[in-house]
Amino acid sequence: MRTQVDSPVRERVMRAAISLFAAKGFATTSIREIADAAGVTKGGVYHYFESKDDLLFEVHTRMLRMQTSRMHTIADDDTPLPDRLHAIIADVVETTIANLDEAVVFFQSVHLLAADRQAQVRAERRAYHSRVRDLVAEGQASGVFRGDVPADLVVHYHFGAIHRLGLWYHADGPMTAEQVGVYFADMTLASLRP
Repeated sequence: MRTQVDSPVRERVMRAAISLFAAKGFATTSIREIADAAGVTKGGVYHYFESKDDLLFEVHTRMLRMQTSRMHTIADDDTPLPDRLHAIIADVVETTIANLDEAVVFFQSVHLLAADRQAQVRAERRAYHSRVRDLVAEGQASGVFRGDVPADLVVHYHFGAIHRLGLWYHADGPMTAEQVGVYFADMTLASLRP
């Protein structure tokens, strides 16, 4: 990426790209369409991003790093382990819903990134999942959580469900993001109860 400086124009370009990638798909969205939607020239897009791949990479890393930072803050807290795991699950659901277009792009387009960037994004996702898995395993080792279900399976099940939110969640539906987050967390914690 050429410029990391936060600017209103850069953010407009990002928002336009996210909206178009979510609606049309990454492969069928052109830089011209992004520029038009953002109200800038193609040169304005290229001032901040060298390519569509740069834009897609930014979508992936921005959301993942925000969620990872929030997860670490909760995980490092001194509250009881079940409360921390509940808060992490609720938070990742809520932040995914709050950024649903980004999530749709994230889950549908990661395979379209250049190989080195794809590897970086996947490594960051694995690190997030590993930290959550370690919390589950810690609870299992201490007897707080049932130990007969592999911690990896708990994590895969949980995040697999989150990856599908874009298929069914609607902001005008019967549940708020917070309610969905609490329900997801409640179900996960109930399934871990000894």
